[in-house]
Amino acid sequence: MFDIRIDDLSDAPICDLLAYHVANMHDVSPPGTSYALDLSELRTPDITVWSAWQGDDIVGCGALKEIGPGRGEIKSMRTAAGHLRKGVAAALLNHIIATARGRGYTRLSLETGTGSEFLAAEALYRNRGFVSGPVFGDYTPSPHNQFLHLDLT
Repeated sequence: MFDIRIDDLSDAPICDLLAYHVANMHDVSPPGTSYALDLSELRTPDITVWSAWQGDDIVGCGALKEIGPGRGEIKSMRTAAGHLRKGVAAALLNHIIATARGRGYTRLSLETGTGSEFLAAEALYRNRGFVSGPVFGDYTPSPHNQFLHLDLT
């Protein structure tokens, strides 16, 4: 249904999708509580980015960061405007989970918001087995974020 491919973040469609998200992050998260990554932060050797396409249209993107031996973090899951509720995020999440398992990861984690705007994303993660857990990495816990983890063993 979707063509999911590794992306080098050099083409305008994915750059525009990520720029839109970063520019509008404070619409759903107060300043200082959003950990959205911009292009420079996603262009590091420890992060793999995928874009999802339907024909010639980019419909979403997601990334996987290695955060330690056997551990990964989901970063920058985004669905393009006009493509919500079409299975884009589910396809990307399934792809990232399969990749993490293929790399031998035993745990997959993520940070997401807590407002009503994040309910669909939270439901998607929880339906795949993610559970609430402790803060990890360099995150600062607040009432505006939560930490979810998936045991891959």
